[in-house]
Amino acid sequence: MTLAIFDLDNTLLKGDSDYLWGQFLVDRGLVDRDAHEAANRRFYEEYAAGTLDIERYLRFALAPLTRFDAAQLHDWRREFVQDYISPIILPAGRERLDEHAARGDTTMIITATNAFITDPIAELFGVDHLLATRPERIDGRYTGDWVGTPTFREGKVRALDEWLRDQGRGLDQSWFYSDSHNDLPLLERVPNPVAVDPDERLRRVAGERNWPILSFRDE
Repeated sequence: MTLAIFDLDNTLLKGDSDYLWGQFLVDRGLVDRDAHEAANRRFYEEYAAGTLDIERYLRFALAPLTRFDAAQLHDWRREFVQDYISPIILPAGRERLDEHAARGDTTMIITATNAFITDPIAELFGVDHLLATRPERIDGRYTGDWVGTPTFREGKVRALDEWLRDQGRGLDQSWFYSDSHNDLPLLERVPNPVAVDPDERLRRVAGERNWPILSFRDE
């Protein structure tokens, strides 16, 4: 059975859910505005440049979860998804995902953004599976640590390989849609890589390798 894999941020969404969660925290006065905005911006620039230290970033991104109880965090998350995420879902991306589902493909989102943020977003898209970095919880509270492999760059490949072994499946005829050069390790693994509104480096690589280049955006 064919696997149709989609990156999330700037592929199915017109924006970055991880960055926007940081902005939500700032807007609600839940973190120090100046310090958090500066760090959030710096990490995003490092991601775009391909120099992000994922473990250092996760320590920053998951730290706010340790300061509040899970019930309150989940209330804020519902508000975040409604106000910040629903308006940036790209209809053409949803349509492409639904086309794969309609022909019987197994659909998956694989994202570097942690599962606290992305679990409800994956539900909005109705995908069969989500692979994302899993924040650790002990006695109902987030610890600021994570479980397993962070799903970033080569980590996406490792996490997918583990999932495939557990499922007894392979990547025959599979697809992967992404906007970012950070996803080249996984794009190079699938039979059908697709660059979606790609960054400059990915656009260049896709052109050199004759990969399809699509846009899910209107402009």
